[in-house]
Amino acid sequence: MTASEAKRITVKRKHKGMRDFDMKSKQQKLEEIIFKTTGMKREPNETFEQFEARVKAKDREIAERATQNLNAAKQMYQYCLDNNFGNGMNEKWGVKHFMLIEQALQSDEQVLMCFIGLHNYISMTKHDNNFAYAITNKRVIMAQQRVIGQVVQSVLLKNLNDITANSGLALGVITIDTIKEKFNVCVDSRSANKICEKVHEVLLSMEDSRTTQPQVQIQQNSSADEILKYKNLLDMGVITQEEFEQKKKQLLGL
Repeated sequence: MTASEAKRITVKRKHKGMRDFDMKSKQQKLEEIIFKTTGMKREPNETFEQFEARVKAKDREIAERATQNLNAAKQMYQYCLDNNFGNGMNEKWGVKHFMLIEQALQSDEQVLMCFIGLHNYISMTKHDNNFAYAITNKRVIMAQQRVIGQVVQSVLLKNLNDITANSGLALGVITIDTIKEKFNVCVDSRSANKICEKVHEVLLSMEDSRTTQPQVQIQQNSSADEILKYKNLLDMGVITQEEFEQKKKQLLGL
């Protein structure tokens, strides 16, 4: 082998080594992002491709569950786990807390999102332990099942000023600000902003739906008034039956 051939082989190996290093670096960064967003870690004997496939399968599973009705206690608890909306509550007690919310729901009430946290938080030694929280199309419901007794509180959305989040290094506090009082809810720092963003997304979505409904009603009322006007003209003999029918179809969009 000549010196020039040996040099070319060395350069190729060096480039291959750099590509392998860059690939591993990218994979490590992706793993960090996935862990921060989902809490999932790559297993010791798992290839990156296998890990990536497992993450995608989990995402599909979560997406399927997201389309299910959230009004049942078990679905609400699982929703919190899937979205990292609070932690520190085992399934047995988590479902019990959410069962109180399920039982409190009215027939036309729908849970839009929910989360878990330490209620009336002042410090790690001063709080009312874990509560379950749900944002519905009517109110915010807070509930806790105790060994003896239970607590269920609710705030109508019209009496809600704002819901904000303040995060530190390890913990975050979600503040539910109402016209009468404030409720401080402690969760881990990573969850606090995610929960707050989802709450605002849900509230804004409801606000948008409310603002569009009156416009539709006004348009319907306007069309009915116009038809009535042309009916009066028909009765007065100003327009013919054929002209009235044409106007009616036009106004109704037929």
